[in-house]
Amino acid sequence: MIKVEDLTLTYPSGKGIFNVDFTVKTGGITGYLGPNGSGKTTTIRALMGFMRPDSGICSINGMDCRTKATQIQNILGYIPGEISFFDQMEGDEFLNFMSDMRRTKNERRKNDLIELLDLNPKGKIKKFSKGMKQKLGIVAAFMHDPEILVLDEPTSGLDPLMQNVFIDLVMEEKKRGKTILMSSHMFEEVERTCDDIIIIKEGKIVTESDVGALKKALRKSYLIRPKNMDVGWDIMQNKGFEATKFAPDIIEAYIGGDDVDRFIKAVAGFEVESLDVRHQSLEDLFLEFYSKGGN
Repeated sequence: MIKVEDLTLTYPSGKGIFNVDFTVKTGGITGYLGPNGSGKTTTIRALMGFMRPDSGICSINGMDCRTKATQIQNILGYIPGEISFFDQMEGDEFLNFMSDMRRTKNERRKNDLIELLDLNPKGKIKKFSKGMKQKLGIVAAFMHDPEILVLDEPTSGLDPLMQNVFIDLVMEEKKRGKTILMSSHMFEEVERTCDDIIIIKEGKIVTESDVGALKKALRKSYLIRPKNMDVGWDIMQNKGFEATKFAPDIIEAYIGGDDVDRFIKAVAGFEVESLDVRHQSLEDLFLEFYSKGGN
């Protein structure tokens, strides 16, 4: 289990994370969402013991991330947001170095991952492309078969084919009961893999929810192009519908299941040039939470 309790960590600039509190359940995948600078990487660095928090506690498998950082780093798999290697090393030399440091040897697992990701680990790392370096980082994180994985933007630099391969790998690990915290800004990736989602904004948790509940909260909207925008807009407002101006000549109205009949009657009250249905995506919901601060 990964547990973060009332964690605050600030930089001299005043930015950081503030009273962050969440739990990653054993055997599940939790997505940690937010744009660059929102606090995702700072939280993860605190979990890895790389940064000392001002206050609060974070723990992994009951071990304090600050005082037991070395033990924690040896038992989990970690992909940093910005992967840094010993560039003079060769790829296979780096993987052997990581195995020796962890005192683990699982050649079959390592070779299976290398084959899965279509990686040639031979050659100087400094000559590797960004995608190759990302694959090398993935192999290093997964090859000792850890029970817990902390992944910071793990598909960065991967092409779409390899992103799908990685998602399949993560789902397989989930089936095997692994506990995974994954930061990402790719909503399809999160929707396909995660059980729970945490959204962070400006260092503070905006909302937490399981993906199933979020999907149920997704709404249907209608894009209406009235012949006369002013008339259509006034009617939608007067009838009390939640509506926005999607474009200068298009109204977007959010309609719940109980309001469909009332909506149809309202639209019949003005001339309409076109009417389209738009299904809200997880990304739309994220942007809504983010813009409103979760309120």
